[in-house]
Amino acid sequence: MVDADQTFVIVGGGLAGAKAAETLRAEGFTGRVILICDERDHPYERPPLSKGYLLGKEERDSVFVHEPAWYARNDIELHLGQTVDRVDRTAKTVRFGDDGTLVHYDKLLLVTGAEPRRLDIPGTDLTGVHHLRRLPHAERLKRVLAALGRDNGHLVIAGAGWIGLEVAAAAREYGAEVTVIEPAQTPLHGVLGPELGNVFAELHREHGVRFRFGVRLTEIVGQDGMVLAARTDDGEEHPAHDVLAAIGAAPRTGLAEAAGLETAGPARGGGIVVDERLRTSDPDIYAAGDVASFPLALFGTRLRVEHWANALNGGPAAARSMLGRDVTYDRVPYFFSDQYDLGMEYSGWAPPGSYDEVVIRGDAGKREFIAFWVRQGRVLAGMNVNVWDVTEHIQRLVRSRSPVNIEALSDPHVPLDGLAS
Repeated sequence: MVDADQTFVIVGGGLAGAKAAETLRAEGFTGRVILICDERDHPYERPPLSKGYLLGKEERDSVFVHEPAWYARNDIELHLGQTVDRVDRTAKTVRFGDDGTLVHYDKLLLVTGAEPRRLDIPGTDLTGVHHLRRLPHAERLKRVLAALGRDNGHLVIAGAGWIGLEVAAAAREYGAEVTVIEPAQTPLHGVLGPELGNVFAELHREHGVRFRFGVRLTEIVGQDGMVLAARTDDGEEHPAHDVLAAIGAAPRTGLAEAAGLETAGPARGGGIVVDERLRTSDPDIYAAGDVASFPLALFGTRLRVEHWANALNGGPAAARSMLGRDVTYDRVPYFFSDQYDLGMEYSGWAPPGSYDEVVIRGDAGKREFIAFWVRQGRVLAGMNVNVWDVTEHIQRLVRSRSPVNIEALSDPHVPLDGLAS
């Protein structure tokens, strides 16, 4: 039973946390809402950090979830630049790390997100080594890319995932020289597999990006604290004035682990284990966004999803669950990317080894197509590239779990909305 005397605490001030606070008020909760953010900036969205804002096409203020005055207007107690270093499940309190202040909660939501994985090689302490996760990272990298473009400088990127490729595209638009180092044989191998990874490799090569596949960085060489080059395990040395580590992100589960909450092992992507209502192993503690490992019956597995849509939808779902609403969080994973003149959206889940074939509808050579990852005639995932207004149809195909006619699936003249049973 929820009443006006209750206190709901949200630890984590990203998109999921801000949307959870918004939803609590929209759903009529009149108790205390305390939102604790370890960043000094108001809650913001992360996609612009590697897209529009990084390119200078979007203003800084456009990244924020709400205008600063919104929090006070909606009676949200916002604590910026504050960390929580302990959750006491017995006393139902959280403790601020800077001064030890204790705050009581009736319900607690952990949306602590993820943090960039670090390169474990010599030279990472040099001035020109960067990560991209937070707004100050993007502000710094934006200045770096502009300087590299102006001075014909070299950027080496470790990792050909989404962040690595989006920054590569931005760097080339600024005019910087770019080399991408990737241990796999294609970009995005763990998401798209080799068939579609090559589409992105060719896109970037056409724009002047150099790839080195099948190798790893072993050292960043510097002088007087500055980056000079990057060495790989094949013995090559690559010119570099700056290096971006874009080798993935790790869920921030330390607070949950110290509190004794169940977490998933590395083999399952890590994260705080939650049920379909986004409840943790403690019925008064919930988790959402990048840090949550949730069951998805559609695929018969447990997933941790690091994309914008998961934060956008997971925060509100957790808020409703905290209020006792009937919630089942089972959204089809979705993400998008923009690189040069290519825009894409991906719906579903089809890691390498999970599908039998990739079916192409349209012209992959012109980069105007939809790709479907199919197993035994069933669509596991779909990606539309420079083809729009089809996400709803793709997600319906994924959810249907019914075999489709492959010939019809590949034929652009056959309406997608008629293929799902």
